[in-house]
Amino acid sequence: MTDNPYQTDRGNKDVSITNPKGVGTITAVPGTDRPMATDTAFLIGDSMTGGYGNGPDILHDCTIAVNPGEIAVIVGPNGAGKSTAMKAVFGMLSLRQGSVRLDGEDITTLSPQARVAKGMGFVPQTGNIFTSMTVEENLEMGAFIRRDDIRKTMEQVFALFPILRDKRRQAAGELSGGQRQQVAVGRALMTKPKLLMLDEPTAGVSPIVMDELFDRIIEVARTGIPILMVEQNARQALEIADRGYVLVQGRNAHTGTGKELLADPQVRRSFLGG
Repeated sequence: MTDNPYQTDRGNKDVSITNPKGVGTITAVPGTDRPMATDTAFLIGDSMTGGYGNGPDILHDCTIAVNPGEIAVIVGPNGAGKSTAMKAVFGMLSLRQGSVRLDGEDITTLSPQARVAKGMGFVPQTGNIFTSMTVEENLEMGAFIRRDDIRKTMEQVFALFPILRDKRRQAAGELSGGQRQQVAVGRALMTKPKLLMLDEPTAGVSPIVMDELFDRIIEVARTGIPILMVEQNARQALEIADRGYVLVQGRNAHTGTGKELLADPQVRRSFLGG
């Protein structure tokens, strides 16, 4: 047994493990063909409808959920509302219908800053690091809401991403794309989040770096932290997913475990290239 929670035996053991029973039940939203086990989920964006400002709705009755130790992946074609669903969960747009609950608490009206204080860690696709600051300073900034000793958490992040320890005094803007993403995820982990949300974490990185990032994401899930992720590399993301949500035009089109969606002929034909 190790003191590093990122190396414990909790949560996912490998990409083949899913929870076939789920927890609770909820009536399927329009566009899905099966009940979704989400009414007692740790995080649930329930029947979300909304858009940006006074513009048209982008999400339509969209439901996303994830439990501790799970990786939930949102995939779909360009313009499907994937990142918008993530932002809705994080409070970056107002819902005209639906709610967001975290650990049983309704947080629908809270600001993104208040949601961070409640335990949400969010890594946006771009602009997710301070390029002029060192790696270590970026991690310290991630712990800005904490008042306790952050050194143990920083050591845990360095254990998860060893390259960051080597480059801790280097400006983050000088790092490669994959290393920058590690800084961004590490900074989010410095808040000691109850939930980690990643918006296209492998965008623009090589296949080798993508595989490495996915391995680290699995390690984080093993600690029990639920992970909600939007990902453009659908096939690879579904291979590590406990839950998968395929969105089309802001609606739930297909929902199931990662294995189920990978095996679904319609999903394969429409979204995974056959």
